[in-house]
Order: sequence, then structure tokens, then C-alpha cells
Amino acid sequence: MRLLIVEDDRDAADYLRKAFREAGHVVDVASDGEDGLAHALDGGYDVLVVDRMLPRRDGLSLIAELRGRGDKTPSLILSALGQVDDRVTGLRAGGDDYLPKPYAFSELLARVEALARRGAPQATDTMYRVADLELDRLAHRCTRAGQEIVLQPREFRLLEYLMRHAGQVVTRTMLLENVWDYHFDPQTNVIDVHVSRLRSKIDKGFDPPLLHTVRGAGYIIRDGAR
Repeated sequence: MRLLIVEDDRDAADYLRKAFREAGHVVDVASDGEDGLAHALDGGYDVLVVDRMLPRRDGLSLIAELRGRGDKTPSLILSALGQVDDRVTGLRAGGDDYLPKPYAFSELLARVEALARRGAPQATDTMYRVADLELDRLAHRCTRAGQEIVLQPREFRLLEYLMRHAGQVVTRTMLLENVWDYHFDPQTNVIDVHVSRLRSKIDKGFDPPLLHTVRGAGYIIRDGAR
């Protein structure tokens, strides 16, 4: 999983980052609500772990803002406020789960993994569409504007992953870990080569372009060049 932790307590944030990484997950950390919102809006996270009390923007406001923008990334709220009314308020603000402090990391990890499973595409999702680009997982077939596009197996996996996260920035590390199953320096050019080949197949001769490079961040597939 790729997780975003929004926590202003440096010791707590460092502990969570270390613990989640030891569990095999990719972790980003933001130290206040505004920074957390900016990270979250970049997209690509499987779950957000958000402290309720934050400087600049509180956790509930952060999640409510995301929901207002149509972002449905599963979010777990951490808070020292653990009464029933507090939990209800957090869930009504758009949180998917609420864990009072203090907590055991094993429980937090289990809850986060459950949220990720809930938010992941189900096996029955066999067709992905972005504008006039379609990917049929069962038939292993790709078309754009009704025209069949022949993809190599790795190109198909790459496009499938990008379309599964359509509208979200997908980092090089995410592609290496989920498409290539690699866990090493993301500066390798294997991604650039395959993205270039894929772009020439799905965008060349079509309008508008759908596959975009986000400088310093990764790649995104979306309808239009917003």
C-alpha cells in the first residue's frame, strides 16, 4: 500500500512511518492539515491516516474538503477524543474509520489494511474506461475510439494499473512495485521506456492525449489535458 500519514507530533509520525515501512508499505508524512491536503490531492494513496487535531487545518476539515472534491480515498482518523459523539462526528465528516488514542499498532495496521481492501477494485471489475480508451481485462483487449491497440504483456499491465488509478498521480515507485515487482532505485529508466512506448500507442493519432507526465511526481491518465 501507499499511505499518507498526517500527524503533527514528530515522534508519533516517525514511529508510524517506521512501523508501516517495516510492514512493507510505502509511506509519506505531512505535519499539518494544509500540507496533508496538498499531498492527498496529488492522489495515488490507498489509505489516509489523519490525526484529528492538526495545525493550519484540522483533520476533519481536511477529510471533508476531500469528500467535497469527490475524493473517496479511504481515511482513518486518529484522535485522543474517543467518546461516542466524537467518533460519530468524525465518521460524519467523511472518515471511514476512527481509532481513539492510545492504540496498538497491530490494530491500526489491521484497520488500514481492511480499508485498503474495501477501496480496491474488485475482481468483478473487468473493464476500465477513460474517455474513448477501453481496457477489457478478461478479453485482454485494448481499444481507443473503437480501434484495437495491440499491447505487449508489460504494456498491458502498465496501462491496467494507470487506468485503475485514473485521475490520480502514480509514482515511479508505485509502478516499479506493482507492475514490475521491483524494490530498488526508482531512477531506472525502465519506466520511462515503457511509458513512452505506451503513450505512442494510446495517444498518437488520437485527441486529446490521455497519458501525462507530472514533473517530479510520476504519471497520470485522465480525460483531457487539465
